[in-house]
Amino acid sequence: MKLLRTLLLGLTVAGAALASHAAELNCATAASNIEDFKYTWHLRGATGWLAGFIFPNKGVGDLKTTFPKAGEHEISSQLMMTSTDKSGFYVYESQMDESASKTLMTYHGYAWGKKARKERTVFDYVKRLMRIHRETTEKVEDRVKLIPADELRDASLRDVLTAIYYLREHATEIKSGFTTTIFSDGKPYSVVFRPIERASFTMNGRKISGLGFEIADAPGGRKWEGGVRVWISEDERRIPFRIEISESIASMQLDLTSVDACGFMGRAAGVAATGTAR
Repeated sequence: MKLLRTLLLGLTVAGAALASHAAELNCATAASNIEDFKYTWHLRGATGWLAGFIFPNKGVGDLKTTFPKAGEHEISSQLMMTSTDKSGFYVYESQMDESASKTLMTYHGYAWGKKARKERTVFDYVKRLMRIHRETTEKVEDRVKLIPADELRDASLRDVLTAIYYLREHATEIKSGFTTTIFSDGKPYSVVFRPIERASFTMNGRKISGLGFEIADAPGGRKWEGGVRVWISEDERRIPFRIEISESIASMQLDLTSVDACGFMGRAAGVAATGTAR
């Protein structure tokens, strides 16, 4: 999240209406173990145009999740955001266990101009340790930190991607806010997951209702300067039509343009047919 603080310096937030954006469903097969969502992204805010003189302020995004095949035991996810002129990128990566109950690894990195940074954290829940490897243009650093017991109130830490995945898996069950932990920039933060306003979106010419959710700082602990808002289709596909990743002074908005592989949909269909739980 530190990249966004750099990118968005000097910007202010302005509310954006939840206008309907058209997306296309281009799934070749529902049996694939990969889902692939394509987005456009832009900076939100009344003075967002100012960033264009120094930093990229729009581009394309790709959220790809790979589900385990027979004999495999991990779900991997990546959100890659590149600028329109391909001058830089920002990436999140995550690994979860096959039940999606634990985040096993989290990674984020960026390269804009002469600056680059990447950080990978591997979680050891048995020893309650997190092993952090960080590289910047200035130095390389390796650390091992203890995971505080109170940060594991529901037995797992989540990062931005695994938190979004959790909201997708439990979208119809979340009726009120609850407190949990999110891992960001090498630190755990106490946050609240809660429902927000609904929105509608267009796919293949049809209106689709979307459930809205927010991840925000919880009072009383280390303050999280970030934030996430996501709108998910109100059906078994749980398509994330819009994602907003925020900082204290502005936010980046991703709007779905197409679904190019439908692993999540195929998985949901298999669950419906067999009656097994996700």
